[in-house]
Amino acid sequence: MKSPRVLLLTIVGLTCLAVLVDWPNVPIRFSAGPIKVNTVLAGPKIDWNVFGFEFKRDLDVKLGLDLKGGTSLTLKADVSDIAQSDRDKALEAAKEVIDRRINLFGVTEPIIQTSKVGGDYRIIVELPGVTNLENARQLVGQTAKLEFREFINPADATSTIPTIKNTKPTGISGKDLKTAAVDYQQGDTENKGGPVVRFELKSESANKFSAVTRSLIGKPLIVFLDDIPVSAPIVKTEIGKEGVITGLTSEEAKRLSIQLSAGALPVKKIDIISERTLGPTLGKTSIDRSLVAGIIGFTVIALFMAIYYGLVGILADIALVLYALFVLALFKIIPVTLTLAGIAGFILSIGMAVDANILIFERMKEELRAGRNRIQAIEIGFTRAWSSIRDSNVSSLITSGILFWFGTGSVRGFAIALAIGILVSMLTAITVTRNLLRVVYRG
Repeated sequence: MKSPRVLLLTIVGLTCLAVLVDWPNVPIRFSAGPIKVNTVLAGPKIDWNVFGFEFKRDLDVKLGLDLKGGTSLTLKADVSDIAQSDRDKALEAAKEVIDRRINLFGVTEPIIQTSKVGGDYRIIVELPGVTNLENARQLVGQTAKLEFREFINPADATSTIPTIKNTKPTGISGKDLKTAAVDYQQGDTENKGGPVVRFELKSESANKFSAVTRSLIGKPLIVFLDDIPVSAPIVKTEIGKEGVITGLTSEEAKRLSIQLSAGALPVKKIDIISERTLGPTLGKTSIDRSLVAGIIGFTVIALFMAIYYGLVGILADIALVLYALFVLALFKIIPVTLTLAGIAGFILSIGMAVDANILIFERMKEELRAGRNRIQAIEIGFTRAWSSIRDSNVSSLITSGILFWFGTGSVRGFAIALAIGILVSMLTAITVTRNLLRVVYRG
């Protein structure tokens, strides 16, 4: 058994690290004559590169949709033309495409999950900080099936609006694209200075595109997106590996480049079956109320422990403070996206941490009544309470695992927060409280 003082120093070291990780961004504004200070005392950032392995964290608290505000969409995938055995794979592939689109768009900490309800295949998308519902709809709701087509009857090129019926495929589609990016047209063109999507084809598709454009010189090459014509430029010369799509606004060009870079959804179509937007004001109100509830609950528990158990209760309160520091540090490092349900799981785990201490202290009382001295009561009390604490926490961890595996959205957030809280509470109840008692009573 290690010396209590060595363990105490280890606990102090871990506490200092937790405080460093938990340190919030504190604005400092000071003015005295010519001296002016306007800065932010920020917490640390992790940027490690060990043997080529990079690990980066900004150590900010990641807030979920219900706390930060944003948009939530529930999508229904049409998988009717996909074999039953391949539908789950297609849904996962669609989720990955949507994930790539959102990451390219710059949304931080999105939550994207698949769900099967009866015969419906669904994707749940939560975008914290995104309050433009129309942008969110078009970003994730389009299948982004890009196709280059030509008129069946060349005479229609001068007077007919292109449709799927009066055009035919050229054999070039979004699958042939290597990259796509927004650019602004230069040179002597009708669209000079306007946004375009500049694309590059894969090497194996370049010859095919050259042959198509060679045969269409002087004729339109029509670009269809999800069976809707978006551009019909006249081919002036043979085009090899690169080309542009014109006729778009800046927002449309950005969205199309993202969709093409991420790829088309591998399903027939996607329907939005529910949508909601939560403003940041409601999120701030939720945070404020949660903080008040947490502080009140923490204070009441700490007072109860101190009044009912005296010195050992105060030591348990110290362990409880360390518990809160350790859990918040883990939330930041992992990182865990914090939601209202996650806060509820965290507060619940505080009660479970106290419950472990109460079991231990009651066991200690029994040993003292049996005539044991204080040191013996501490050791025997912890030993005999351990099996009850272990079984209780393992049962709760199993429940958390089931909730995480079968749940979605906020249910998963609750399960993660509860599981982390349970694991840390076992450390603080068994190791921290026990070591503090040894140091105090053994000296």
